[in-house]
Amino acid sequence: MAEEAILKFVNEQDWLAPIQEQGSALVRDAFTSAGDSGQAIKNALHGVWLGHPLHSAITDVPVGSWTAAAVLDVLESTGRTEYAAGADAAIAVGLVGALGSALSGLADWSDTQGKPQRIGALHGLMNATATVLYGSSYALRKANKRGAARGLSFLGYAVVLGSAYLGGALSYSQRIGVNHAADPDEGLPKDFEKACDAADLTDNQLKRATVKGVDVVLLKRGDEIFALGEKCSHLGGPLSEGQVEGDTVQCPWHGSRFCLKTGAVVDGPATNPQPALDVQVRDGVVFVRAQA
Repeated sequence: MAEEAILKFVNEQDWLAPIQEQGSALVRDAFTSAGDSGQAIKNALHGVWLGHPLHSAITDVPVGSWTAAAVLDVLESTGRTEYAAGADAAIAVGLVGALGSALSGLADWSDTQGKPQRIGALHGLMNATATVLYGSSYALRKANKRGAARGLSFLGYAVVLGSAYLGGALSYSQRIGVNHAADPDEGLPKDFEKACDAADLTDNQLKRATVKGVDVVLLKRGDEIFALGEKCSHLGGPLSEGQVEGDTVQCPWHGSRFCLKTGAVVDGPATNPQPALDVQVRDGVVFVRAQA
């Protein structure tokens, strides 16, 4: 209940709307304007190469480093000056990690919408505030103003904890960054089941079919028929309403592209592959099953 109230409060903050709308468009336009290089960088930041979102992994660097710094600062404040260098180093590592976290987070955030995007806007603002506080703290440490520096660090850590709470809510409550595709082990048929009549398929036109309560998307190309889970793994977009580009299908919602033959991610923001299905045609009927 407490989380619901907090997220409701954040979603009601209309002052975040310009950041939410203009900020996400600015990020998307920046990647688009860079062409193929921009898409390659965006894929890397999403974590396509990793097989799951990069942001969730790299956030451990600043949070972990700044947690260590907080402990070392407490020890230093008791007169244990030998911990000062360690605290400073931990803050520096956290600042470097915060840059990677911010870039990957921006890439992911630009491909969300609605309530999650508004929550993400505040999450990002809080992270930026914390980074400024830690950067200022690091500068004060180098100026040997350690009392004020520790004060800024403790304030920054409080902001980080609040931001981390919102980040957890985005993942677990709003399901950002999780796999939205059908589960091959649970949802898709393990034995061949009818998808549609072969006569219902037109060359190079996507068709949605429901098999055992699960939607699949089919594409006929000559004598070949490809079949994938229809719900995009990124945020559940309908692939049957997407576009075919060569041997790939592109989601109409956020542009993720998947290989029609294997379901592998070609372009993000998706990082999880689409489940691919085996196809058989018998007596003019198309049958599909989850690939073993």
